[in-house]
Amino acid sequence: MDVPNAGRHLPDGNPPHCPIAAGQIGYPTTQAKYHGLQTAYSGHQDSNSGPQGGWIGTPPGCTDFNQANLPFQSQSGNTQTVGLSSTPWMPAPPPLPNCPPGLEYLTQIDQVLVDQQVELLEVLTGFETNNKYEIKNSLGQRIYFAVEDTDCCTRNCCGPLRPFTLRILDNLGQEVMTLERPLRCGSCCFPCCLQEIEIQAPPGVPVGYVTQTWHPCLPKFTLQNEKREDVLKVGGPCVVCSCCSDVDFQIKSLNEETIIGKISKHWSGCVRETFTDADNFGIQFPLDLDVKMKAVMLGACFLIEYMFFEDCN
Repeated sequence: MDVPNAGRHLPDGNPPHCPIAAGQIGYPTTQAKYHGLQTAYSGHQDSNSGPQGGWIGTPPGCTDFNQANLPFQSQSGNTQTVGLSSTPWMPAPPPLPNCPPGLEYLTQIDQVLVDQQVELLEVLTGFETNNKYEIKNSLGQRIYFAVEDTDCCTRNCCGPLRPFTLRILDNLGQEVMTLERPLRCGSCCFPCCLQEIEIQAPPGVPVGYVTQTWHPCLPKFTLQNEKREDVLKVGGPCVVCSCCSDVDFQIKSLNEETIIGKISKHWSGCVRETFTDADNFGIQFPLDLDVKMKAVMLGACFLIEYMFFEDCN
């Protein structure tokens, strides 16, 4: 029996009835890897030699998360949404073994930028609202979005000392990290009740802690792993509210002899610094650092922001 179209070659190797649609959007190639592993911080590290791939567009029928609202669960149990700007998202890396889900982004970068969003209600009335932050890579692509979850009374009565839950969301609106800051004393005269923050990834699973180390005049912190074992130290200058310049908090080894990175509060300009409390930060760390400790450094950045810069404008 003769088989119709037997031996017939299909053009371009395409399967039957599966033509390639004109203008179909494809995904970029995998981001180029770094050529070496950084072992110690030696200043500002350049970005990748080639441009990092981002979303070229949104395929038909898919949600554009650049313009979408991300939901999160508030303390009252109600689901709220957070509006986002048009900043492109960093492409999601594949899952990795021994890496908490959602932290795969941090394995590919050695620098994080944290930008606090300006709240118009705060500017006009001085009424404290929940803080919101965009967390980006060095190319300006958004990695996470962070939103504070506290009640009105706590924000406006406790000010920068307030306890809070900070929820860190990925591009699908899933909570990949939770930062829990309890109510603690804000004076160096009480060394038994100093500031701390717990980092959970995924939510409910602690991966590390940031604890304040007592010192009469210098801001000092200790970064701990999930077993509360000391891993790294963080130290800042005596005067942290500097004008027209950045403020650096150095990340050091336990013996404080080797500098491996830093957390910097960036100067945002006279207008923004004067009329808002929206701050910008940068975090630099070795590329091959344990991903959990990178998450702990992110928690240290938020603790420093609330302690020293939330109410200094």
